[in-house]
Amino acid sequence: MALEIDIDNVITKLIEVRGARPGKNVNLTENEIKILCLSSREIFLNQPILLELEAPIKICGDIHGQFYDLLRLFEYGGFPPDSNYLFLGDYVDRGKQSLETICLLLAYKIKYPENFFLLRGNHECASINRIYGFYDECKRRYSVKLWKTFIDCFNCLPVAAIIDEKIFCMHGGLSPELNNMEQIRKITRPTDVPDNGLLCDLLWSDPEKEINGWGENDRGVSFTFGQDVVHNFLRKHELDLICRAHQVVEDGYEFFAKRQLVTLFSAPNYCGEFDNAGAMMSVDETLMCSFQVRRKLCKNIFFTASNGPSKKRKTPNCKDSHI
Repeated sequence: MALEIDIDNVITKLIEVRGARPGKNVNLTENEIKILCLSSREIFLNQPILLELEAPIKICGDIHGQFYDLLRLFEYGGFPPDSNYLFLGDYVDRGKQSLETICLLLAYKIKYPENFFLLRGNHECASINRIYGFYDECKRRYSVKLWKTFIDCFNCLPVAAIIDEKIFCMHGGLSPELNNMEQIRKITRPTDVPDNGLLCDLLWSDPEKEINGWGENDRGVSFTFGQDVVHNFLRKHELDLICRAHQVVEDGYEFFAKRQLVTLFSAPNYCGEFDNAGAMMSVDETLMCSFQVRRKLCKNIFFTASNGPSKKRKTPNCKDSHI
């Protein structure tokens, strides 16, 4: 197997379908996809499992195989390297084009390793995407062997990021086991996602308005956590905002705990069954956060909700008013 591919050609093939009808597949060779997995896997392992990033950066939530919606995000936010990106996981399953979605994201990671970042979601796990669509898509279009190659790559993804020491990002949420960030740094890769514990919680837990402390999660995995948990965690670690994904929210973004936590979801009209918008959060150099929202049923119109940057210390400043 050749160990090199023309990464620019791969990216071009993936994004040149922008003008085609949604749903048109991009036919990369199995060899090209294998090399995307192997090359990006090496990059993931050479970078920390807890990323330390700097603004400006754009943050995106779940994509779930909605490839053409991913292309719309890049059209609005700027194709790499015009903007820096952090994706919060759940690239595959449920949508019809998980392969195109993950291949483009991995290709950009290879092309721009210091400007483009991908976190692991709970669907970047063999036991989950074996059931919810990605395995079947790989088997139908290529081979089970290729699916296993993807799993080897997913097992090496980073699981959390901190932006300018103030914004803590992950796919799911907090963990009752998380006492210091060094615990995340000590997670060894490659690794599957365990059924419980710190790594599981980072990918699976959810905020819950009706409780204090920790509660049972209706998903049957991990926990829910209350506003008090968020407040105490941020105060202890001198952070200002938690940014996570993992849940469909009507406007594409939703605040919790007096704007100390925000949920992002970037797949509009999710699975064709929800009327939700998709959102992307832009963080500028002053840590002002603004939200670009796309409603699929409104002619792909984006708008920005934001307010002016703080003139005091560098700390997140958000506003969720609709325009």
